[in-house]
Amino acid sequence: MSIDEKNSIETNQLNVGLVIYQQILATGLTLPLEMLLAGEAFGRRYDKSAPKLSTQLISQESTAVTSRLGIQLLPDITLEKVTFKNNSNIESNTNNEIYRPDIILVPSLWRNPRPILKQHKKLISWLNYCWQQGSTLLAVGTGVCFLAESGLLDDHSATTHWHYVEQFKRDYPKVEIKPDFFITQSERIYCAASLNALADIIVHLIGQTYGQAAAQNVERNFSHEIRKPYEEQRYLEGAVDRHADELIAQIQFWLHTNLSSNISLLEVAKQFDLSRRSFTRRFKKATGIRATEYWQQLRIETAKELLASSNLSIQEIAYQVGYQDQGHFTRLFKKNLSLTPKDYRAMVRKKLFSQK
Repeated sequence: MSIDEKNSIETNQLNVGLVIYQQILATGLTLPLEMLLAGEAFGRRYDKSAPKLSTQLISQESTAVTSRLGIQLLPDITLEKVTFKNNSNIESNTNNEIYRPDIILVPSLWRNPRPILKQHKKLISWLNYCWQQGSTLLAVGTGVCFLAESGLLDDHSATTHWHYVEQFKRDYPKVEIKPDFFITQSERIYCAASLNALADIIVHLIGQTYGQAAAQNVERNFSHEIRKPYEEQRYLEGAVDRHADELIAQIQFWLHTNLSSNISLLEVAKQFDLSRRSFTRRFKKATGIRATEYWQQLRIETAKELLASSNLSIQEIAYQVGYQDQGHFTRLFKKNLSLTPKDYRAMVRKKLFSQK
């Protein structure tokens, strides 16, 4: 039975492959793995049909891999007995099926990636094959170079560690490098410039797999401080916030700059000479979500920032983000984050250093 056939039967299993090689930065491996395990635990606590998490360490060779810290890592899956005709055509020398995870994480490595890349042509071809077969690829820092070497990033956006941006530009001129973004997404390829950005992508993927409650739980436990949500940080090819509907883009800008307004969305639509039906249809088509959801998300995110960075009262913050009724604001906030505004403020401020 092939891996794809198994996956079709075991529909409730999420297979995650974590690539390892010499001089790997172990934090880029352990942090996302622990976050995924936490997301799975929360998700399956409330929904037994949620996917079971299966993780495997993948290496080109069967020998132990030594991380930058000297930690020895033994692969679960090796590519030694796999041969390649070309980047998209792969076969096995044995009767063993070729491992193709649903998600593949390619961690960063210490210092210049060029020497390691030269030693891992088979691994690079395997990444290309997995992408062609439907895998989602996630690379962080210099690990992005593995994806660039495979050719998968040609004519697509990417980001990488700031120290290697110029070298990356020279080595991969066909890649549209976005150094001002910590996260890029091109279809099923995610690139992260830093470990914090990687954590934000993992939270995003947990939300997609186990739901927003699980994602928020993991975010609270691993990153209490205020962080911008994934959708606000990433550069997304063909992103809904880079859509072609200029009128909806103008409305989005208006909503961003008028959060304290208690005007209804119907009145907003009238200001822009749109009927309620046209406004609803065009906004959903352009952004992918309903206007009411979009505006509420903006308000909640702004409230989170104010709770962490200001001494405004809960009532004042509610007014700032357009809610005249503090009780209604508190209920919405708790529904979204499973915490009251007061509890959220107390939690995030525990992360601040005392001045005494």
